[in-house]
Amino acid sequence: MIKLVLTGVWVCVITLASVYMSVHLATAPAPAPDQSKQSLVELVKGESITIPVVKDGAVNGYFLGKISFMMKKDAVKGMTLPLTEMTTDELFSLLVGNKMVDISHMKSFDPNAFRELVKKDMNQHLGGEYIDQVLLEQLDYLSKEEVAANASGQPKKTGKPVNIVTPAPANEAAAAGE
Repeated sequence: MIKLVLTGVWVCVITLASVYMSVHLATAPAPAPDQSKQSLVELVKGESITIPVVKDGAVNGYFLGKISFMMKKDAVKGMTLPLTEMTTDELFSLLVGNKMVDISHMKSFDPNAFRELVKKDMNQHLGGEYIDQVLLEQLDYLSKEEVAANASGQPKKTGKPVNIVTPAPANEAAAAGE
């Protein structure tokens, strides 16, 4: 009888110890956030920018863009940067001056090369390595006719804006972040 009671107590002690250890190990503290790359950068939201496309002395259409930046926290701490104005200037240079986006040949546009060029030029203008990553939130093109039809209130059937950069679906964005 005593053997049976001692065996029962022994099983209870082992069970309680294993449950305690599994809960203790499962709730181990997460690594300090200071060690991750995400804690070294911060998101600086961009504003919507409209850039006219001028050809032969007349406006042919408009680029609608919104670009945000992941900037290094330690480099921009306490600084006020004219990012909206600098972004507008950079987009004018790339989209209108350099003709990096050709509306008639949309397949030739490389978003990664565009991001890298914006990053390189913006860091050069800022005089250091401030920008870690460029995020293209929107880059669309509207023709002059589409804008005029929408502004006049005429119920004309117009085409959709040309999406130059389309956002990735949520499941693809999550897979890319891993």
